[in-house]
Order: sequence, then C-alpha cells, then structure tokens
Amino acid sequence: MNWSQASMRWKKRLRLNWKGGMSLVLATSFALLTACGTQAPAESGTTAAASGTEVQAKDPVEIEFWYGLGGNLGDNMKKTIDAFNASQNEVVVKGIVQADYTETEQKLQAAIASKNVPAAVLSSNIDWARKGYYAPMDEMIAADPNFKKDDFIQTFLNQGQVDGKQYFLPMYGTTQIMYYRMDTFKENGIDPATLTTWEKLAEAAAKMSKQENGKTTFYGWEPMWGSDNMIDAVLGKGGQILSDDGKTVMIDSPEWIETWELFRKWINEDKIMGIHYGGQGWEYWYKTIDDVMKNKAAGYTGSSGDQGDLDFSVVAAMQQPGWEGVGEGKPVASAISAGIPSAATPEQQRAAYKWLTYFSETSNTASWSMNTGYIAVRQSAQQDPEFMKFSEENPQITVPLQQAAHASAPFQDPTGGKINDALKDAADQVQINNMPAEQALKEAKEKAQKELDRIVK
Repeated sequence: MNWSQASMRWKKRLRLNWKGGMSLVLATSFALLTACGTQAPAESGTTAAASGTEVQAKDPVEIEFWYGLGGNLGDNMKKTIDAFNASQNEVVVKGIVQADYTETEQKLQAAIASKNVPAAVLSSNIDWARKGYYAPMDEMIAADPNFKKDDFIQTFLNQGQVDGKQYFLPMYGTTQIMYYRMDTFKENGIDPATLTTWEKLAEAAAKMSKQENGKTTFYGWEPMWGSDNMIDAVLGKGGQILSDDGKTVMIDSPEWIETWELFRKWINEDKIMGIHYGGQGWEYWYKTIDDVMKNKAAGYTGSSGDQGDLDFSVVAAMQQPGWEGVGEGKPVASAISAGIPSAATPEQQRAAYKWLTYFSETSNTASWSMNTGYIAVRQSAQQDPEFMKFSEENPQITVPLQQAAHASAPFQDPTGGKINDALKDAADQVQINNMPAEQALKEAKEKAQKELDRIVK
C-alpha cells in the first residue's frame, strides 16, 4: 500500500425519482368527460386529481456540500454522501472537495461575497456566525422529533453554539493522539505504557534516533507541523491562552516558554524529533505518516482520524503524555462541525439540515468512527453492535475516547482568528526558523494583545 498518497475522488450522481399513478375513470363517464373537453389520462406517468388537474412529483432539491478531506477520509465522505442520496428521494447532495479545511474557508469567504454559496459546508466560524453569514438551525431542530439533543456528546454540540443559538452541528470529534511502531519500540526495549510524560518520551526518542555525519536518518518522534501539538503540551502544563477575565493574552507565560523551548531544542538542536512542513493541502501530514509507515521514524503525533490510513499490524496508538510533577495530559478534543450559509435559499437550508442530521445518526456516526478513527458524536454510537464488536478487535479506536475524557475544550478566538494566527506564526518561527521560544512568543503576544484590545473594553 502506498501510504503517502491522499487520493481525492468524487463523482456526480443525480437521481430523479418520479412518482406516477393512474386515475380510474368509469367507462360510463368517458362520453361526458369528452363532451366537456377533458380527456382521460392515456399514460400512467401522471397522477390526476378528482378535479382533473395533473400533479407531477416534485424534483429533488440538489445542494452542494463543501469539505476539505482527502485520502481515506475523502473516500468515506463520498461513500456517506452516496448512501444518503440512495436512502431518499427528496435531496441530492453533490460533494465538492477542497484541499483542506483552510481552503474550504477561503473559498467559502469568496462565495459569501458573491452570494453564490453551497448549502452546507464542513467548516465553522463563530465570528462569521455573529455577522450573519451562517443560518441558525434552532427552528429546524425544534421541529425535528428525531434530533435527540441529549444523545449528542454535549461538549461537541456546545461547540456549535454561538450566543445561545445552534449554528453548527458536529460531524465528528477529533483529538491528537500518538502512533508508534511496535517493532521499533520492542527493539529498543521501550514499553509504551511507561511514556506518560513528555520528558520520558524525549528520552525514548533520543534512544531510538539514528544519526550519521550530524544528520538524522531516523527520528525518534515526529510532532505534527504547526501550533496545535505544542498548544496541547502547554495545556498539560497548566498554561492558558487568555486570562480568566478574557482581557489578557497569556502566551508568554513560563508554561508556554518552557514547553515551546523544549520542542525547539528537540527539533533543531538535539534533532531527535522532526517535522514536515509546507506543501499543498495535507501534503505535510501524509509525509509525516509516510515516515512512520516506511520505517523512517519511530512514531508521530497525529489526528484520531488518521486511523483509516494506518496499518495496525505495524503501529499502535497511545494517549498524549503529561508532564512530570503535573499530571496527565490535557490535549484539546474538538468537534469538526458543519454549517449552513445564510445566503442559501430556505429550501436549500432545509435540504442541508436533512443531510447533516443524517450524517450524525447513530449507525452513521458509529460507522464513520470505525472507518476513520474520529470520535462519534452520539453517545448511543458506543452501544452500536457493530461498533462494540469493532472496538474489541481494534483497541486503537478507544484511545481517542479515553483521551477525550480528560481533554481541554478548544480555544474560541474572540478576535476572529487573529490570536490563532499569531500562534501559528510563532510556531513556524520556533519549529522551522529555530527562533528562541521566548522571543517568538513575546512577539506573538504583542500582536495578539493589540487585536484583543480592539474588542475588549
């Protein structure tokens, strides 16, 4: 299997279902009907009402659903779309694939400006919801007896609420977990159960790394490029992004500087950890997976949703570690949610709601979890017979669930993304440019604080 390819395939399927019937006309009435200028129906493709008015079945509503998924995830999304289209004749979903989540939002921004939007999109933006770019779903939820709000994992459902209204529905949950090569750990005498802290993981990475002429040929670990992995580690040490009153950016506190400086050292000085960065879409992500599957690295930190792309005869999964003297890790567990742009017509919005709620039905969210490794959004999915059987045979599927039990909620950026952007820039400075963490974080804090001061009175 070529693990580095993330294929994106989609096909267009239109299904038009026409319902027809045939009115029974008494033979003795034929002459009368003819005399009145009304002919009895000659074909069975139409339905005649008692008044003689012909009624044709309504065409299904066709909508676009934009999503930035590739590889196994993209394949599974296409299968789910096809299954939905085949399950009913009221809505036809046309899947439109984007390179990744970021491109999805960028294209959606342009679509909103042109008022030519998809009816549903795998993206959520609180600031845009407040600006009216997304449609609240509360009325549709209230009219839907099958919604069963209490059955949703509440932290995932709550992440889709903005100012008390439900603008986004969770499609699946995710958290960053650890994947490691079982053979490499065994060869080096490393018990994964003992790697409960980042300090111990770094020691193991140093033991497993291989270097020749000052160049690392085998990495002991590969964090994923970007700020997310390092933010997870900071949260495990007790760091905060904002102060409790929400007025002060805290990303230059000791917890942040100490943690990010260790990552800088591990990547750029000790060279026991490596990262892939840049490229198109998810390219860097699949290159990271590639290194582990092709025996170029002992393990990596990635999404729970990577499980569909991994061979678990080679790798196994474990939770993120914590810190010595602090406790277990507290990585973020977040919902990947979808919304309905407000510029879509009411008919399209209703069709989009039908599609989104289909995706979260118990058997469907359980199937998505089994096929991708992402966390199911309905509690009842855990009692789904197929899921229960699958988890017994594939214990890695339970690792994200276990980690989510002590996870942190995702940061809701009050500046509309400016604080997150500052953190992303700082992460690049630390991971790629080898800038001291203190300098990178203080510069990022200054930018972020200015943006926060604009909205905090």
